[in-house]
Amino acid sequence: MRLNSMRLGRANLDRLPPAIRRPAYDRSRITPGIVHLGLGAFHRAHQAVVIDDCLAAGAAAWGIVGASLRSPDTRDALAPQDHLYTLAVRAAEGTEHRVIGALLGSLVARENPARLVDRMADPAIRIVSLTVTEKGYCHMPQTGDLDERHPDVVHDLNNFDAPRSAPGFIVAALARRRAQGLAPFTVLCCDNLAANGHTVQRIVTQFAALRSKDLGKWIADTATFPSTMVDRIVPETLQADRDEVSAALGLHDAWPVMTEPFTQWVVEDRFAAGRPDLAATGVELVTDVKPFELMKLRLLNASHSALAYLGYLAGYETIADTMTDPHFARLAAQVMEEAAVTLTMPSGTDLAAYRASLLKRFANPALHHRTWQIAMDGSQKLPQRLLGAMQDRLRNDLPIETHALAVAGWMRYVAATDEQGRAIDVRDPLAGEFAALAREAGPVAERLAPALLGVEKVFGPLGAEPRLRAAVTTALGRLYADGARRAVETHVSH
Repeated sequence: MRLNSMRLGRANLDRLPPAIRRPAYDRSRITPGIVHLGLGAFHRAHQAVVIDDCLAAGAAAWGIVGASLRSPDTRDALAPQDHLYTLAVRAAEGTEHRVIGALLGSLVARENPARLVDRMADPAIRIVSLTVTEKGYCHMPQTGDLDERHPDVVHDLNNFDAPRSAPGFIVAALARRRAQGLAPFTVLCCDNLAANGHTVQRIVTQFAALRSKDLGKWIADTATFPSTMVDRIVPETLQADRDEVSAALGLHDAWPVMTEPFTQWVVEDRFAAGRPDLAATGVELVTDVKPFELMKLRLLNASHSALAYLGYLAGYETIADTMTDPHFARLAAQVMEEAAVTLTMPSGTDLAAYRASLLKRFANPALHHRTWQIAMDGSQKLPQRLLGAMQDRLRNDLPIETHALAVAGWMRYVAATDEQGRAIDVRDPLAGEFAALAREAGPVAERLAPALLGVEKVFGPLGAEPRLRAAVTTALGRLYADGARRAVETHVSH
């Protein structure tokens, strides 16, 4: 048997090469204190790494049980290797490998929702954290309110003990704890939502009040929902990545995660039932996360989305590829320049240095972050990433042409046909609605832009703003006439 055909697991950690970091604690002594909903690559490259550091420092009661709301893929990959996996930190200088042990087990919610509710209701669980992406909250991004007509919400209200959605699971578990006289857990959102803690609190309490006004009030009065800002670039794991990691380990790892050296986590220090010593591992504990959250959404995420849509249309596969084109690199810088004036940061924050670091991170040639991956779920992302800054700039009579080009890039993308006439695989909760509007309007900016701006769930009343409509329509017309590459070059040259 070849060594790298053996599976990574606790029984063979001693086979790892000396250069490979491994859990610096006895996993058999670790007990779970966190349930994490949304067991994807980002969580495993970000929050789980922080908790791994906390466990190494002696916080033995803070292990993680992960839950995938739908797909069993992550569970099926990690369970045979005792939920150990490799973090591969890639930089231009090389790759560092580290085996993470903070994840103690995993559940698949769709297979047995009652089991997940039971686990979340366990008094040992003091934090329920989430990375379910913007669409996982079953809300209306423009208002931040629960979408009561969402199919999963309708299902959960009629199947309270067998939910499908993240809000449904949280409310079912909190209701169980209340009925048993137990304290609530902290709900720790780690997704890119505006004022994410406050938004999730509103969504959860609105859902709970539909079941019982008393339950909604109890959750509002006793549970805590700290706001957070998370930052780390985590591309999807490809087969080539698995092969590279397995070769480095001498053992097969079915699902490692790839990431960059940079990582940041800013957390509002408001926990209902305690927390590990996050500050000792580099987490920034603050009283107000909002300035940092807006900084990240409007500088990093907005420019990332602009590069994703326009870069994809121009034929670039990854963000790093896109950044090799100096015009696209300048576009990213201009998105940040437009957004920076809408931010009010605490004293001592160096926005110029942060923007420079983002451009360097985007250009990291070791990260293969696909434009198509970042382009997913744009209907959920645009309000937080682009539209908020546009609204602030319009309020102050400032131009919005760079952001308008990014929004036009999204429109051209969700029309689902690329510049060569090939179909685009658009992954978005509203993809069907966008496709229908695009078919009716045709590739005519003066028809397509107003049609998409009229989608209330994305643009709300901002879609009727005359200056925004004019700027986006002009930009979309340029994309249809000249193509993305030429349109970007023309824009940044003026």
